[in-house]
Amino acid sequence: MYFWYKFFTYLFYPIAPIYLFIRRIKKKEDPIRYKEKLSKITKSREEGFLVWFHVASVGEAMSILPLVEYFLEEKKIKKILLTSITLSSGRILEKRYQLNDKITHQFLPLDIPIFTKKFLEHWKPNLSIFIDSEIWPNLISLINKKKIPLILVNGRITEKSFKRWKLVKNFAKKIFSKFDLCITSSKESENFLKELGAKNVKNHGNLKFSQLKKSLNIELDTSFLEKIINRKIWCATSTHPSEEFLCAKAHLKIKENYKNILTIIIPRHINRTEKIKSELSNLNLKIALYSKPNEIKSDTDILIIDSYGETLKFFNITKYVFVGKSLVKNLIKNSGQNPIEPARLGCRIFHGPNITNFNEIYSYLKELKVAKVVNNSEELSQSLVDEFKEDKVKSNEITNKIKSYGQNIFDNVTLELKKYI
Repeated sequence: MYFWYKFFTYLFYPIAPIYLFIRRIKKKEDPIRYKEKLSKITKSREEGFLVWFHVASVGEAMSILPLVEYFLEEKKIKKILLTSITLSSGRILEKRYQLNDKITHQFLPLDIPIFTKKFLEHWKPNLSIFIDSEIWPNLISLINKKKIPLILVNGRITEKSFKRWKLVKNFAKKIFSKFDLCITSSKESENFLKELGAKNVKNHGNLKFSQLKKSLNIELDTSFLEKIINRKIWCATSTHPSEEFLCAKAHLKIKENYKNILTIIIPRHINRTEKIKSELSNLNLKIALYSKPNEIKSDTDILIIDSYGETLKFFNITKYVFVGKSLVKNLIKNSGQNPIEPARLGCRIFHGPNITNFNEIYSYLKELKVAKVVNNSEELSQSLVDEFKEDKVKSNEITNKIKSYGQNIFDNVTLELKKYI
């Protein structure tokens, strides 16, 4: 099976530039830096011990920040290379560390042997750390061949992906056995990885519970905050198609009780912003975009956040958050989005019944009595009306418990990683 995978990636090699150019035209790639995915590298390696972190998208990028900042203080580490795939994750990492000489961000090259070989020969990492579920067979095989320690951190194998891997079990064992250590995010993933051939598997809990020592900026601009601070506010985050409409219907219902209600929608993919705005305008709602503050009025119904890296600022000013990809129609498996960030900021969490990706996290939050399932827009609106009536303050006790829980996970993970430095 690996032979055929490698064979087809070689076949893809001649058309890779065309493929990326088309994605660039569709604004799915950086207009200049997309060439990094062809291993056209312009930054120097420099001397010393280099730790390489690879993530796919925004969620994984945010989850490694505590690890990155921990390793910044490690004297033996002279350079930290961060690679990612999506445009959004690249922008967040680049923006955060652009002034730090010890950290370099690159887009990961396509998993084609010619590109992966050039990438590894340039960067020569002393330690490779893949986050979540990033599995690239050609790259992993070459890392193993070069005897570079390879670790999977916060490893996550969903039931859906596990079943797919089982169809090619010999191929899976060939790939997963090449990891020196797999630190999983859940007991389920631990069991799946062991069955797929991973040799050294440990479960310390989900790293996304851990926090930065130096907090991110979670304060909204004062002039912007003044426009909305006297409103009743709730957020819908990581929403997917159809969920924005359900949230808008919930807004209309809440408005029967609270005329000054403001619903803030933070879609999972901001390239859908205009489509969302058009769809919700059909409900005769006044819609404003965060990027156009002059649009925001005292009677604005829906505020759509159309820029990355702003979610924490809105979790900070609200007490109630609906987490999406949980009420999506016809999506039961591989569903749900991570609720940790709003929970960590003391928010009451609402979600639909489809949360298979984050069952263990939601179970913990339900133990703390901060998460509640809603099955439709009516239940969501009624739950929010009830919460607005009680208007409880955010619980420091809950946030401290989550912080302590996350710190314990972080300490155990860093203890494992330091063995390879």
